[in-house]
Amino acid sequence: MPKIFPPLIAAIIAVCMWLLQRYLPVMVLIPDEWKGVGMLFVAIALVIDLWSLFLFIRARTTFHPLKLDNTSALVTSGMYRLTRNPMYLGLLLLLTGVAIWLGGLTPFLMLPVFVWIISNHQIIHEERILEEKFEQHYLEYKQKVRRWL
Repeated sequence: MPKIFPPLIAAIIAVCMWLLQRYLPVMVLIPDEWKGVGMLFVAIALVIDLWSLFLFIRARTTFHPLKLDNTSALVTSGMYRLTRNPMYLGLLLLLTGVAIWLGGLTPFLMLPVFVWIISNHQIIHEERILEEKFEQHYLEYKQKVRRWL
């Protein structure tokens, strides 16, 4: 079972991105004038995450990624029609915005690390629990909707 809160993982990755840019900058990819694009990614990420959170609250099921046994409903509307994990996609977009804002190449190297950690240490466990709880309904949903995009 997962033991680290995914937003905390994203925060640790963001710190690593900053450290890489600060101490191992490879090259400047993005000029300072484009930092606003990074903030746009962050804003889009927050909208996706808050919308997804609202859908969980509306369905009266847990949204806490470490309390998966409390799941009582399968949410398949809204962003969940496009991706099975919009909250994690939102965190990835947020980190992409941070990488753009930092402006160099090395922060982008942490994005696949985030995807790997979340996929292998969070999503796989969530999928197993959802399969046990919702059986065929979840399996059909899983066939129709991709894990990320």
